[in-house]
Amino acid sequence: MTPVEQMYRSMIQDMGVEDLIIPTTLVKFFKKGDSIPESLWKNHPEHLTMTSCQATKQASIGDALLLTRKNIGCIAAGISLGLIDQNENKPLEGSRVYTDIMKENAKSDFTSPTPEEFTQGVVYACQAAGKQEYALFGPDDVGRYKDQEVARKGIEQMMAIQPAVMEGVFFYTPEFSEYSSPPDVVVMSIRPVELTRIIQAYQYNTGKRIEASMGGLRVVNSDLIARPYLTQKINVSTFCLGARLIAEFEADRMGIGMPYTEFEEVVRGMRDSKTGFPFHLYPGAAD
Repeated sequence: MTPVEQMYRSMIQDMGVEDLIIPTTLVKFFKKGDSIPESLWKNHPEHLTMTSCQATKQASIGDALLLTRKNIGCIAAGISLGLIDQNENKPLEGSRVYTDIMKENAKSDFTSPTPEEFTQGVVYACQAAGKQEYALFGPDDVGRYKDQEVARKGIEQMMAIQPAVMEGVFFYTPEFSEYSSPPDVVVMSIRPVELTRIIQAYQYNTGKRIEASMGGLRVVNSDLIARPYLTQKINVSTFCLGARLIAEFEADRMGIGMPYTEFEEVVRGMRDSKTGFPFHLYPGAAD
């Protein structure tokens, strides 16, 4: 049993609800120049692309995945995770999950948007920018923001690892035994009742509040992975458009992202406070 799996199992046991499962994904960053273990490359699906939302969901059910510039299926996620330069002005090579949806809906010849067009708000304000071929939902799609100015304001508040210094991002479960080093970030798909208990556990020894920064886009890659990685603080957010429609995160779930050291604090606090918070009596906790 890996140390992280021991911690996860300890946390679940101390929550006191039999057969409780909290889908959990561990995220490890590899910078350019780092040596990525050979055993992880076999989890690199070169034949298909996958969004970070999909990778997070798949990893939580046991499918470990290594995402790189070549196989990440969402350009925006590649920017957030430091795999793609946010100012690149040429379309990326190959098919991508997110932009393939645009292509299916486009009525004319389609050229994939550049990373720069994501950064400048053109993609998210496609209707106002006169780029309806970047729409996800057909000719009546108004985009994700009313115009480029508002889109840029929203994008500026999305955490991103820039410059693009990452070679790969590995997504795996606590049970994954082929990689023993601690993760950088722990992401959990939780119900609000579980979030309640996790916050209580974190506060028990620290007294610290958790301040959530939420957006409607780039939630998994920016809010739940890049933000905890860069700030070294816990963040909570609802899942976004891509997470709901592409990765199909369930309606009763939201996300929490924790730097590994803060995950350790949650596990410790769950153990120390278990007699002070009867989680098993919380309405819905055992459902």
